[in-house]
Amino acid sequence: MSSSRSTTDKLRQFSASLPGYFRISENTFLIILAVIIGLLGGLGNYAFRKTIEFVHWGIFEQGEQVLHFSMDEWSLQRLAVVFFPAIGGILMIPLWHWFGQDLKGGFAGFLERVNLRGAKLRLRPIFTRGFASAITIGTGGSAGQEGPIAAIGGAIGSQFGQLFKMSGDRLKVLVACGAAAGVAATFNAPIAGVFFAQEIVLLSAFELSSFTSIVIASGMATVVSRALLGNISEIHAPTYLVHSFWEFGLYVLLGVIIGALAAAFIDTHFRIKDRIDAIKVHRLAKPAIGGLMVGLIGLVFPQVFGNGYEFIETVLVGDPSSVKLSWYLLGALILAKAVATSITLGSGLPGGMFAPCLYLGAVTGGAFGHLVAQMFPNAGIAPGAYALVGMGAFLAAATHSPMTAIFLLFEITDSYEVIIPIMLTCVIGTAMARRFKKDSLDLGQFADFIEQTKHTNFPLVNAAGELTGIISVQDFMGVVFERDLMDLVVVKELATETVITAHQDEDLDQAMRKIGYRNIEQLPVVDRETHRQLVGIISRRDMVSAYNRALMSRTLEE
Repeated sequence: MSSSRSTTDKLRQFSASLPGYFRISENTFLIILAVIIGLLGGLGNYAFRKTIEFVHWGIFEQGEQVLHFSMDEWSLQRLAVVFFPAIGGILMIPLWHWFGQDLKGGFAGFLERVNLRGAKLRLRPIFTRGFASAITIGTGGSAGQEGPIAAIGGAIGSQFGQLFKMSGDRLKVLVACGAAAGVAATFNAPIAGVFFAQEIVLLSAFELSSFTSIVIASGMATVVSRALLGNISEIHAPTYLVHSFWEFGLYVLLGVIIGALAAAFIDTHFRIKDRIDAIKVHRLAKPAIGGLMVGLIGLVFPQVFGNGYEFIETVLVGDPSSVKLSWYLLGALILAKAVATSITLGSGLPGGMFAPCLYLGAVTGGAFGHLVAQMFPNAGIAPGAYALVGMGAFLAAATHSPMTAIFLLFEITDSYEVIIPIMLTCVIGTAMARRFKKDSLDLGQFADFIEQTKHTNFPLVNAAGELTGIISVQDFMGVVFERDLMDLVVVKELATETVITAHQDEDLDQAMRKIGYRNIEQLPVVDRETHRQLVGIISRRDMVSAYNRALMSRTLEE
């Protein structure tokens, strides 16, 4: 074991000395690494996509053949589709049991590790989380592949950075290179990959050296993807046309609607996640239960299964002869997809939010377009155009990344005419989402709050007043100087979820022992019945004061 570590250390020392040995500048060496990371990111996307296809073939396609049913026709055998996502949940049990730490956090956890914890990502989650996400999507779970593939690419970049002992900022750049490579290869959209890395992964922190490396990695990944899969994107959109200038007013209205829906989706997602967390069953059973619930939704609305790209293309085309679309069907799918996605991710089935946001935007824009076309039949309204613009607007509003959405739509359509409508809806949608989304307590609000109090620990509660975690000033100080994160990171992401609590009927000695053994300053007090309802909070100072008062009272009596 020791000889193995010694060999690894020698390899790392040798690797770290390579730039100096060949007299290569740091920026040049960073570009060389960006080329390698881009190539590996493109290969990783190919392997990930093929794994999803294999799982889907093994569960869905073979299931249809064995049971003799079709997803396009109602039959008694089609009831079996309810269990397909649940199979994914069952397959997740050993992964959660042995590799639970790799599956926690999702893409939000990835961003936290990149921007708050030094960007040092482990190698194993490339395979464990990647395989788990492929199972989720392949068995019909309502999730996307962009978040996982971006995290996989980021982990590849982090491994190279750690191998060559890169500094913290350089390490973050290599992680961003990998994330850009993953997204660029997925959509055949190198510019969108660059802005995804800059706007989302690096939180808009622009530097020319980092931008150059990210551009190269994104371009190399796109070359690999085109070589292996052809010059095609995950989503094919028809040619976009503007029929009349007065339609821009409709796009403004669509931006307002999408902004409100995006804020509602974010709120609904976290509410459903909290409800699932509160279910008193073994955590390993929750993915199977969540998969079963998604299967029930998919029995009525099979369009919600998987990443939904195939149905998105159907909506973008408008109304093909094989599928009759209507504004009320698309409107129903807004709710169905939102709930299915929240259940999927909230129950512990790993996946991304990128594709569901694109889906929700497409069906929202499609419903809006179909409704307007019915109201003004002679106006030449193309519902598919509103679905296309809505797709980008919802992504921008939900992720607060309008540039990524704008360039993604531009590269998918290869049309300059889409720029003005998508700019309008993205900016308005993002502004409205920020305006309506007030419930989540982010770090910016928390910073203002702690300025007005002398406490050092703060219990977190959900809408029902139940204790969900605790955060201390020490936890917060780790990111207080990262100003770009202040309005993006939610307090719960930094909080401790395992909380030591006291009950109202406990005596001072019991409470003092809980505080003393663990050297904590404050103790949340919860009810005896549920052990979750927050009653109050007691501090070490309160206990000492109560003890001194009792001691003084006894002394006076004697």
